[in-house]
Amino acid sequence: MMKKIIAALFVLAAFRAHAQAPTPVLDWKAPTTLPTYLLQQVHQQYVPRRAALDAALTSAAGTAAYRDSARARFRRVLGPLPARTPLRARVVGTVPQMGFRIEKIIYESLPHHHVTANLYVPEGVGKKPAALLFCGHENASKATPSYQLTARLLARNGFVVLVIDPVSQGERMQLTDASGKSLTRGGTTEHTLLNAEANLLGRTLPAEELWDNVRGLDYLLTRPEVDAARVGCLGNSGGATQTAYFMGYDERVKVAALCSYVAAGERNLTLTGPADGCVMLPGAGAAGLDVADWPIMFAPKPVLLLTGRYDFVDQTDMEAAYADVHRAYGALGQPAQAAIFTYDDGHGISAPKRAAAVAWFRRWLGVGGPAVPEDAALALPETTLRCTTTGQVNTSFKDEQTLADLHRAEAQALAARRGRPTGAALTALVGQQLGISSEKGQITSIDAGDTLRQPSGLVWQNLILRRSGEPPLPARLLLPAGPTPPARLVVWLPDRGMAAVLRDSANRLATYQRQGSAVLLADLRGLGETTDPAAFNDPKYYNQEYRDALLALHLGRPLLAQRVLDVSTLLRFIRNENRLWQLPLLLRADGRAALVALHAALLSPLVVKVPTTDVNDGNGSAHSTPRTYKPQIDQVQVSGGPASWLYYLENPTAKEAYSELLPGVLRHYDVPDLRRELGSRLVGY
Repeated sequence: MMKKIIAALFVLAAFRAHAQAPTPVLDWKAPTTLPTYLLQQVHQQYVPRRAALDAALTSAAGTAAYRDSARARFRRVLGPLPARTPLRARVVGTVPQMGFRIEKIIYESLPHHHVTANLYVPEGVGKKPAALLFCGHENASKATPSYQLTARLLARNGFVVLVIDPVSQGERMQLTDASGKSLTRGGTTEHTLLNAEANLLGRTLPAEELWDNVRGLDYLLTRPEVDAARVGCLGNSGGATQTAYFMGYDERVKVAALCSYVAAGERNLTLTGPADGCVMLPGAGAAGLDVADWPIMFAPKPVLLLTGRYDFVDQTDMEAAYADVHRAYGALGQPAQAAIFTYDDGHGISAPKRAAAVAWFRRWLGVGGPAVPEDAALALPETTLRCTTTGQVNTSFKDEQTLADLHRAEAQALAARRGRPTGAALTALVGQQLGISSEKGQITSIDAGDTLRQPSGLVWQNLILRRSGEPPLPARLLLPAGPTPPARLVVWLPDRGMAAVLRDSANRLATYQRQGSAVLLADLRGLGETTDPAAFNDPKYYNQEYRDALLALHLGRPLLAQRVLDVSTLLRFIRNENRLWQLPLLLRADGRAALVALHAALLSPLVVKVPTTDVNDGNGSAHSTPRTYKPQIDQVQVSGGPASWLYYLENPTAKEAYSELLPGVLRHYDVPDLRRELGSRLVGY
């Protein structure tokens, strides 16, 4: 009986809690709002790209111009690449096989940054064609059976093959403890975290991964067995992404094959959302780069797409991309040098796809005689192919510099070089970094909805602020009770949303009422009512709003910058509201809204605080008082958020970095610069 009573009490409590939950301001399925808006922006961004491509493909000259433009745009979003330094390459072991040998290779793509690889060298004299094989997301990396079998088949057909461990895979985990154990959920998580770090520095993980591969080709061309005029590259999944970026950059490659090709383009972003950090290039959408553009950058050199009809990489998208690629090759007079091979299987480089890739390489790299089929040999154990003594470069080399180490050192060097920007110089840097103006766009309408009456007696006016070209902004306004006009305005931007404030902060709201303060609550885009559901944000990415944040970066409009624009919308509403515009304004924010508030306060527009009026000075003469200008935001009160962007480089496994990310920001300023500039306007929470 007692259990039934307790259960009934729980049900009653849950019912009361639900009954007290405020009705959302937005009267539609609000969690769809921001991703829908961002994808609409993606589609709009690609409209001119489609028109430019269609126009270009009508002639050889137009196609060549488009190809060269795509290469230039790719290099721009890729970010800077380092200078070549000594490779210090060495062979640390050999595994004899029937008809070829496997050499264990270690080289340094950067000083003290080691790359592990296997080199498959066929028997026989004379120079041979070569291939770089780039690995997809497998923990075993170069030792993954399908990659071993691909390399073995190429070697049996006379190719020298270099199979490289990418960062965060195989023997090259970057974020490990002292014993070499990974500190994250695996390679895709590491890639994503490292890309966030690189982005803060104005770099990208894809560029860093590319550089390892460029130096791999540098090494390959030092080998006396290799014919430098006959070099190809291929890869599967994430390895196909590496292949695409490699062939779009390095002109030494003569032939390529992409299997289960992944890139961030219009259709992929719509169907499956953003991928991990080794794929995503901030600003790629703004640069007009789509899936077909990387193969087009390679035109008219031979390229083969290998697809699985039931791959999660959308077959329709691959066929559409291939159609554009084939048109480009046709316009350049080489339609036979682009092809697609589709097999009735899923993701990965299966035996039929391996055979097709080898046949393609044999055809275009001049390998004569009968093709050698795949044999029945089994893949070798990972330990047999291991290059390091411990299985990880982190624990095998005392001087190892991981990407996290290199990022942190660069951030510290940047801090020393940039000094402490202040005043108008800092404000200009902030405006440039955000890419917005507080005056951009107009509020097209204000929907004053129903009022919300809380059990405490507080009565809120529900508002929806609509600004041209931006998603609607839900807000609630609370005015002091009674006839006395408000003495102050508090604009509150809660990380967890307005509903959490109404539920959990009754005492704080009551205090504001007693103080005569008006309160304007608002859910910035992606927070509160428009929070993207967890189901669309894989925990492996270590960011609760990864989809929204990466779509925003793809557009070239970081989420942080878009949220500052939301604050600008609120300020514009306040300036046009007679009851509010002259009030001292406190901007209160926490969590993901904290950095938003600091930026918004620094950029807050100057407003006239005291209107010009004719007054008598007491001696019988009249004059006009001067106008008094001030920042619209008088005080800022923040809690949470990073004290510095350097925090994410000093704590490389920290979560939510993409919510706070501005690409390249550490080249210009850091959070402490904002705090110093606000000075006495920044008050305790």
